[in-house]
Amino acid sequence: MSLKNCYNIEDLRARARRKLPAPMFHYIDGGADDEWTMRRNSSAFDDYQLLPHYLHDVSSLDLSTRVLGCDLKMPLMLSPTGMSRLFHHHKELGAARAAARHGTLYSLSTMATTSIEDVAAATSGPKMFQVYIFKDRELTKELLQRCRQAGYRALCLTVDTMIAGNRERDRRHGMTMPPSVSLQSLFSYATSFDWTFHLALNPDFRLANVAHRVDALGGGAMALIDYVNSQFDRSVTWDDAAWLASQWDGPFVIKGMSSVEDARRAVAIGATAAMLSNHGGRQLDSVPAPIETLAPIRDAIGNDLELIIDGGIRRGTQVLKALALGANACSIGRPYLYGLAAGGEAGVDRALSLLRAEIERGLGLLGCRSIAELGAQHVTGIRRPLSRSPQTVTPFAG
Repeated sequence: MSLKNCYNIEDLRARARRKLPAPMFHYIDGGADDEWTMRRNSSAFDDYQLLPHYLHDVSSLDLSTRVLGCDLKMPLMLSPTGMSRLFHHHKELGAARAAARHGTLYSLSTMATTSIEDVAAATSGPKMFQVYIFKDRELTKELLQRCRQAGYRALCLTVDTMIAGNRERDRRHGMTMPPSVSLQSLFSYATSFDWTFHLALNPDFRLANVAHRVDALGGGAMALIDYVNSQFDRSVTWDDAAWLASQWDGPFVIKGMSSVEDARRAVAIGATAAMLSNHGGRQLDSVPAPIETLAPIRDAIGNDLELIIDGGIRRGTQVLKALALGANACSIGRPYLYGLAAGGEAGVDRALSLLRAEIERGLGLLGCRSIAELGAQHVTGIRRPLSRSPQTVTPFAG
């Protein structure tokens, strides 16, 4: 199947599976424990239905929106994802260039295999940097200063990775860093010709933004990951998040929250936005899908935070449901990584083109001319309480 014959994200996933060695594919595709949350992130959208309103002039459609201080051409951005070099030799640069062509925001991870500066030099599109509060606060400060100098528009603090999730697929399929061939994975590597060829040409999988902190040549990629893991600080609190917010003078996002209480705390410490996320179901299993947390959080905080749904998006209609329920935008991780693995920069471009077309088509079929016209009157469904008490499910419609 060629890229032009990929008609949806699932097609790109199938192509990525054929192009990648098994350890790399399952690293993208897998989640924690039983992967219930990973599956629920998408299936939870089925609890909501779109409600069209007809006989409106939809001869001209406008997908533009403003979020994180950026004017975007569509309400869908690219989430921060680590180590993109694992999936294609175009790595983060290919994804960033594709995002810029589509007029949307690219998020660079601290765990990237391309540096802050190289991504900034490759594209003038809007960019956000995702950061952790490390034990070494000077490293965190250094990353912020480099982002300022490189022109990044927003800063994103990830809060749900203080302990690594239990990703059994990685162990089952022999995922290591740097990639290594075992008897178990030999056939998979041998049949992934293009990926293996480019591995031989350029085997550099360094975490580019922190490589200077260790002897990269002497220690190799595994030493880099050990270094970063050693820097994750389990003692980080909301006071530390407030400190980080005070160090940044632009839009400040907290990524990884699910609860109303955490959303209120985010407002209190100076955050301007929240990415409602469970890390793609890769950390704690059995937690709510981001779309399930949206309405309760929006009800509780009003417009005090921009809310971005991060997780489970596979169709443009899911983006429309999220926006109608109160999200300012959505973000994708796996879908664009499937595209990257399927065809490098062109594959990311294909993923974004498909989703944009679905959003635009769905918007017109709902009877809306713009994202601004989309509201609660365009969605119906059920609203599941997030508390532990066995409350009655409440029907709602706008």
